[in-house]
Amino acid sequence: MHVFIIGGFLGSGKTTMLLSLAKVYVDKGMKTAIIVNESGEVGVDGATIKAEGYSATELPEGCICCTLVGTLQVTLRNIKRDIDPDILIIEPTGLALPHKVKQFVHTAMIDEETCSIIGLADVERFDSLLEKKEAFYKMQMSGSDLVLINKVDLAQPGQVKHIRKWFAENFPDKPVEAVSAKTGEGMDKLYDFTLSR
Repeated sequence: MHVFIIGGFLGSGKTTMLLSLAKVYVDKGMKTAIIVNESGEVGVDGATIKAEGYSATELPEGCICCTLVGTLQVTLRNIKRDIDPDILIIEPTGLALPHKVKQFVHTAMIDEETCSIIGLADVERFDSLLEKKEAFYKMQMSGSDLVLINKVDLAQPGQVKHIRKWFAENFPDKPVEAVSAKTGEGMDKLYDFTLSR
């Protein structure tokens, strides 16, 4: 089983990205499972995923990197036992630290083949997030195996270059790609990355 954790702040496009990835895997005949973690009582992202025809396990009212760790690990074991998917996609809350989620996946002892973090940078809100929460944003992106500058279809001239420069200065070893989960622009690089793991 290959596990992909999609990290990023609320509104960065995690659910749209998850749906795009799930479609590719399902179209290739791969059994795909999804875990969605939302901090509120009502699972909006889970409802969106289910409306698209996918089955999603929802873990609401808490964060899987702190208050819901035990629930996450039980859920992982149940998915491994009951579904045994080829692919498992996890969407944590926008305030989660994906590298912590990855640690908990490893300690759940589900014998995953790989566990990769895809970090999303929202082209529209990048500067405002840095202005307000740069230290946290750096922690959130630090564990990413691949960084995606998302929503490039909405980018102003120079924005993508500016964001690439910031990542090159702060995380020079991380691959960075510019994509739009909504339009599909650049998504082939993401599919190649995930399917080659």
